[in-house]
Amino acid sequence: MTLALLFPGQGSQYIGMAGALADKQSAAAEVLARADETLGFSLSGLMRDGPEDALTVTKNAQPALLTHSVAALRVLGDRAGTPAFAAGHSLGEFSAHVAAGTLSFEDALRAVRLRGELMFEAGQARPGSMAAFLGLTDDDVRKVCARVTAGICVPANFNSPGQVVVSGDISGVEEAMSLAKEAGAKRSVQLKVSGAFHSPLMEPAASGLRVFLEGIEFADPKIPVVSNAAARPVTTGTEARELLVRQLTSPVRWAESIALMTNAGADRFLEVGAGKVLSTLNRRNARGASSIPLGEPDDFNALEG
Repeated sequence: MTLALLFPGQGSQYIGMAGALADKQSAAAEVLARADETLGFSLSGLMRDGPEDALTVTKNAQPALLTHSVAALRVLGDRAGTPAFAAGHSLGEFSAHVAAGTLSFEDALRAVRLRGELMFEAGQARPGSMAAFLGLTDDDVRKVCARVTAGICVPANFNSPGQVVVSGDISGVEEAMSLAKEAGAKRSVQLKVSGAFHSPLMEPAASGLRVFLEGIEFADPKIPVVSNAAARPVTTGTEARELLVRQLTSPVRWAESIALMTNAGADRFLEVGAGKVLSTLNRRNARGASSIPLGEPDDFNALEG
């Protein structure tokens, strides 16, 4: 079997995340301790006990998700064999680069903490919204966005066939929701977010993140990391840095990324970290492939045999 590692993005966080893993596995506990030391506050306490409204704040959720993913990654070790690919959804791409050795955990942690702050600030400066459309093709959604006249609205996440998220300013997204209904969308859901992520409204955040990333070391990935923005493998540190910046204003081409890996032979996916969103998406993105979430202690039992 050909293995690929997947890393979840924002929205997968939950109270208690990584707590049981740290209680039972010293490798996970060490990662949480390093996170607390690196950031200078008890991120692990926030992950374990909340409160939920604080955990879901972008600047907290992003380092929490990265920390949980790296904790689970350390518990995984080499038990599943050498992966052929790694990929992460939005924020999760940083986790994928930690797995590939492109970034140190500490540098990635500081980067995503800043990334969350910058994204929130960009959303405050220019309020935005996002909405998920179900039942439309990718081209349908592109056409809906092209018809918007009340503001900006662009495709933000191509998650799976029939599930696309759009992003833009509030008036633009609201108009797109009406147009999507006319176009035959089965459902449109406005998302609870603090800004128009993966849209041109995130350009100030991208500029700030670029400055920070230029100041830290990027190695060439030891395994190919499939980029959200380019939907192709990244094999150099220089390209990884640039694409992590571009990602903030570009759509997450997730379905394409999974297709690239499956077409290259990937037939076993491990979702390393919180939740099982990506494993669920793989029911449509990677039909017939094995997809196993690895976030809680008992999840690792699925690796036996």
